[in-house]
Amino acid sequence: MGAHSQHGADKRAVLVVTCAASFIFPFMGSSVNVALPSIGLDLDMSAVELAWVATSFLLTSAILLVPVGRLGDMKGRKKLLMIGVATYVVGSTFAGFAGTGATLIASRAIQGVGGAMLASTSVAIVSESFGPGERGRALGINAAALYSGLSLGPAIGGMVTQAFGWRALFFMNIPLGLILIVAAWRKLPQQQPTSPHVRFDFKGFGAYAIFLLGLMYGATELPESRGFMLMATGLAALAVLIAVERCSATPLVDIVLFRRNVVFAMSNIAALLNYSATFATSFLLSLYLQVVSGLSPGRAGLVLISMPLVQAIVSPLAGRLSDRIEPRMLASAGMGLGALSLLAMSQLGAHTPIPYIVAALLLFGLGAGLFSSPNTNAVMTSVPAFKYGLASATLATMRQIGMVLSMALATLVIGSYVGEITVGSTPIGPFVSAIRLTFFICTFFCVPGIFASFFRGRIHSTAVAQEQPR
Repeated sequence: MGAHSQHGADKRAVLVVTCAASFIFPFMGSSVNVALPSIGLDLDMSAVELAWVATSFLLTSAILLVPVGRLGDMKGRKKLLMIGVATYVVGSTFAGFAGTGATLIASRAIQGVGGAMLASTSVAIVSESFGPGERGRALGINAAALYSGLSLGPAIGGMVTQAFGWRALFFMNIPLGLILIVAAWRKLPQQQPTSPHVRFDFKGFGAYAIFLLGLMYGATELPESRGFMLMATGLAALAVLIAVERCSATPLVDIVLFRRNVVFAMSNIAALLNYSATFATSFLLSLYLQVVSGLSPGRAGLVLISMPLVQAIVSPLAGRLSDRIEPRMLASAGMGLGALSLLAMSQLGAHTPIPYIVAALLLFGLGAGLFSSPNTNAVMTSVPAFKYGLASATLATMRQIGMVLSMALATLVIGSYVGEITVGSTPIGPFVSAIRLTFFICTFFCVPGIFASFFRGRIHSTAVAQEQPR
């Protein structure tokens, strides 16, 4: 069922459910970021170990995004979305009862499995339901829901952590997830699988999993020798993956799509670089505001809300504009503003005024809002409908890889400056130096991203032609 055969009421129902799904996961992630110092004190974890609370989720979901995106095309996206939410609820339950840091990290990995199922299906469902000329607006609204989750997460997470403790954050997901499962079952249309006769590429999945695990887990283990060995193993698996997929009739990873579709390839590279540069910001500032500035979790959350609040406002406007203006113009400007904000944050000191941080976060939010939905619109409009699940999952994988690399960089720099010291004993001077250096390095990640974004090519000249047979 495509966009052109659905009624307005059906489209609104699809948008409401997918927006709710897009809201719950970033809400969880951003609320947990504010609670990390409390978690560290309660479970006696270091800043490096706390980074794994975020990284375990990202690593698991990154490995599974493309495979479950292909499964969504084969078996139906509605079913996969519902299973994903259920898996996320299970992970949240285990996390709420976690008695050790290792148990919490493992529970976050289970959440990552559910997150992969959701992220690979929700954008594909929206893209299938809305045609060119309205897709950018719909994706913008979906992105606004995502950023609303990011916005409310720090504020509500800080207040909940202060009032009820960090475990309540995970337990909150249980009723939210159950409501979402019922809503998806009742409101989402029974979309037929777009690739029902395709065989799943298990050889490709094996090589793909080793590639991503070696690359991303290896990055978190640098500069230890095992980190370099893991990354070398990952790169060797990439060579095997390319060889296997060239011979496969139904490849898991469409190498040809990257080689022949410049818009698709460059948009995904831009997403990878953008999230590599920006994702660790909330993690670093959450620790900075509470460890260095001495703010309570609630007040730190109110400061952090400024960034995603602007993103939530700007994203629908940018998405709507990208239906008329080439996305590369909007997304490139967004990455430029992101670079300026990261440069401003690289100047943080032990006594930086809070208004300075808020101003940098507002600029950061404006840049991220201009980048995200136009970039997503470019990716989804550059491929035919039967590849929406694969395209959505590929873009989400690039985001997740970028997020893991961003957290790996933060972990590496913080570890080299302060080591495995617990949060309550962190020395302020070296910790501030680590944060400054991380933001400075991230600033330079944006520069090649701006070029990749700008030189991706046009989409509006080809969008109508691609949609015509539907």
